[in-house]
This record gives sequence, structure tokens and C-alpha cells, in this order.
Amino acid sequence: MAREFQRGHKAKISDLTAGTDLYVGVQISGPGLTFDISCFGLDAEERLSDDRYFIFFNQPKSPEDSIQLLGAQSGDTESFRVTLDRIPLQIQKLSFTATIDGGGQMSQIAPGYLRIVAGGEEVARYSFDGAEFSTERAVMLGDLYLKDVWRFAAVGQGFDGGLDALLKNFGGEVAEEEPEAAPQQPAVPAQSQAPAFAPPAQAPAPAPSFGAPPAPAAAPSVHTAPTVAAPAPSAPAAPTSPQSFTPPGQAFTPPGAPPAGHYAPPGVPAGQFTPPGAVAGQFAPPGAPGAVPGQAQPFGGGTQLAPVPPEANVRVVLTKYAEAPVGDRWTEQNTNLVRATLTKDAPILAKQGSMVAYQGDIDFAHKGSGLLGKLTGALTGQGMSLMRCTGNGEVFLADEASRVFVIRLQGEQIYTSAQGVLAFDETLETEVRRIEGAGLPGGGFFSMLFSGTGAVVVKTRGVPVVLPVGAATYVDGNAVIAWSAGAQAVTTTSLRLRRSGYARQTTEAVNLQFRGAPGNFVVVQPFEV
Repeated sequence: MAREFQRGHKAKISDLTAGTDLYVGVQISGPGLTFDISCFGLDAEERLSDDRYFIFFNQPKSPEDSIQLLGAQSGDTESFRVTLDRIPLQIQKLSFTATIDGGGQMSQIAPGYLRIVAGGEEVARYSFDGAEFSTERAVMLGDLYLKDVWRFAAVGQGFDGGLDALLKNFGGEVAEEEPEAAPQQPAVPAQSQAPAFAPPAQAPAPAPSFGAPPAPAAAPSVHTAPTVAAPAPSAPAAPTSPQSFTPPGQAFTPPGAPPAGHYAPPGVPAGQFTPPGAVAGQFAPPGAPGAVPGQAQPFGGGTQLAPVPPEANVRVVLTKYAEAPVGDRWTEQNTNLVRATLTKDAPILAKQGSMVAYQGDIDFAHKGSGLLGKLTGALTGQGMSLMRCTGNGEVFLADEASRVFVIRLQGEQIYTSAQGVLAFDETLETEVRRIEGAGLPGGGFFSMLFSGTGAVVVKTRGVPVVLPVGAATYVDGNAVIAWSAGAQAVTTTSLRLRRSGYARQTTEAVNLQFRGAPGNFVVVQPFEV
């Protein structure tokens, strides 16, 4: 059964099908409207740097036949064949678009769809209609893009300027030519040229298979064939492997840093926890590069924005702030904003008021029992209140521009300060524990223990530091963010500090002492609550 997508939803192709030989069909219509449906092959900067990968009615295939225009068939207005493992490495994204040829606007279209078929079975469908648009004359329907692996995204973004605006968005230009008397009908690959799909044969389904004769189509209307003028590289660029490609908005992983982790679904065997930046069984010395588990680089890393040229228009200025591609369930949009991709069977819990935007069908409800009951009863001094986010879509979370970090657990445990938690997977087991010893200033009597498989999003004021737990490690209780489960935290008083060490305190200072075997750590922010 096909997986239904809404605008903004994304998924790995490997989660949809094991095949790499795909059929992409587009169905779009409207009273009195004629459409040109195209595919743009874009580079790592999402630019049309090689116009041979602009696949449309006048250029029906790419040089190595990895992208082919098949024509109308099986109820689709237009269709494509995409062989993912034959696409050259310099092509990082395929954007499937529809433009109106002549007068009209996208608000007039009837319900349509973009679908993906593999092995004769439809595996993904993004449905749309005119209610989603207004005066647009061109629309990006969906993308196949490479980020570690090939993925699909339902886009649904329109442009008022039609094909001109679409080409300029991808870095190309359009030059009008005299219309041809009889434009050629796109050729459909013959049966002998179409290899079998990679997945095992499926039961007969009302989905197209390569090599089938196209359905009779209406006589083609006269098109004005655009000629794309894309910037030609001075020398062929060396192919960039998918492993080394860094998508826009994503943090660069410095040499020697551990690779970015992926969200592990429930059922993954528990592993030995390795503290940030440490080799298994050995803690990295202070100053060595390190990262919280699952992070692509140490705490505080971020993408440095390039300077904006004075002649840049609005679109160019805003491009660098574009939404980052989805990496997995949790994606750090930037240093201060995290995005959670939700499905109906996998809700999350987040700090109340932390939602700054969402896309899709999302419900927000006050978490009024269970964990929240314990937190509001025991942590009233820290003011921890939660909301439950459920549905299909994406939620963007932030808290007063604090830095955010995603810590992914795979059968592991970690302690956090309740004030340092922004959101977490509901699948994680949570427990509120009292820290032994005297109370802390600011109501910090308790900590939260997270266990299991899932992710915790912590927030800090400023760039934190990860300290190894030694024989005598003391931390201000108002500045601690998280610590390893193997470290024991007890409160202690320090007569040495008094007013000189705690400027806000007029009495004896209280801090936390951490004890534990080598390999344990504590995370401290440069800010006191």
C-alpha cells in the first residue's frame, strides 16, 4: 500500500522500497490549462549547473539515461523513469515541477498527485489540489535528494512567475525562441531497453511498469521551448561522494570527529555508553574534540553564514536561512532551533510554549498526568511543564534562543537538569530522582534520568563544556546541564567560595560534587540559572 505524504513530509527511499529503479508519475489538470512537467537535476548547492540534467519535453533524457521522460501513461499526465544508482555524483537532487503553459494559475487545478512506483507497486503518493495555491503559475511538487542516502520530500512550493521564476530559482535563465510547427513527442523507451525492477516481482497492481506502451494522449499543444543557460564550470569538478557532502544548513564534521548518529528505532540492542568525544573505554582529555552522542561535531558547532552581496535580492538573502533537509527524526535546524518529524504512532513530549512553528496535522495537548504530575509536584522550583505533540508532520522547537543539542540514546542512560530539557521521545523511560544532600539554590533538588532508545533535546545558555569526572569535580548546581549515568552527584558546601565564588549568594554556597569511574562526564553551561 502506498504511503501517503503531506506537504513537508520526507522519508528515506530505502524505507519505501529496496529498489533503485523508480517510476515517478504526475497527475495534474485544470479546465482550459496546459501544463509542462519537468525534472531539474541539481548540484550540491541546489543549482542547475549542468543544463543536460534539465529533463523536459524538448530534452527527454539525461546523458547516461539515468533520468528519462516517458510521457503520459497509466492515468498520469506525465511520467519519468529514474535509476538512482546511475545518477552521477554531482547531481544531488531531482526536483519535479509543473508549470502552466499559457494563461491561468495553480488555484484552478483539480485534485492531483505525484507518486512513486517501484517493482510495479505504488510506494509513495503526495496528493494536492488548487486550494493549496493561489496565483502561482509554477510549482515544485516533490524532490528526490541525496543526504547520506536517497530520500523523498513532498514540497508543494509555488512561484508566481512561472517557468522564468522556476529557472532563476535554480540558477538558470530562459531565452524564448520561435515556436516550432510540430514539436516532437517524447520518446518512450522500448520494452527491450527497460531492465526489470530491482525488488522481487509483486502481485499485479494498477501501477505502471517500464516498457508498457503509453496510453493515447491528446495532440500536443505548441510549446515555446526554453533554452536553459546555466553557468558552465571552468573545469570538471571532482565528484563528491555522498559521505563527504554537507547539505545546506548542516554542520560540518571536522576530521577525526565521530560520524553523526541516526535515530535508532525501538528494539536496537543496548550498547556500552561512550561519553562525548571519547574512544570506547577511554575518556578524551580536556581540549580534545568531542560531541554529545549523535552529534556531528562538538558542543557549540554551527554553520557560519556567508556574507550577503550588496546586489542580492530578497530570495538570495533568505536562501541561507532555508529549512535544513531532514536527517532523521530529530534535525538541528540551526544552533537555536530543532525540528522533530512526527508520525501518529511516535509522539514526543516538549516544554510547554516551545513550539515556534509546525507543518502538517499536529495536535498539542497538556501532559497532565504521569511524568508531569511528578514534575509539577517535585520540581515546582524549576517550572517544568510539558505538552504532548502527536500527529503527522513536523514541529519546530526553541526556547528563548538557547542553544539546542540532540542526544540520542541506544539502550543507555543519562541524567539531566529539568531546566535543561527542551523535548524528548515519549518512548524513553523517565524517572525523577532527588539529589542527595542539602537543597540547591533556585529549587534544584531533583534531576531527570532518561533510559532506553530515543532522543533527548537539551538546551544551554551559551556554548557548554564537557568535563571528565575526576576525584574532585565540583560544579555550580545552577549551571549543570547533564551528566553520565555512571557518575554520582551529591550536594556539598564549599566554605572556600562564599561570596567571592557565588556573587549572588549572601550565605554559604552550595554546589554539586561528581564522583565516578574514569569515562564519566558532566556538561556545564556558561550561565547560572
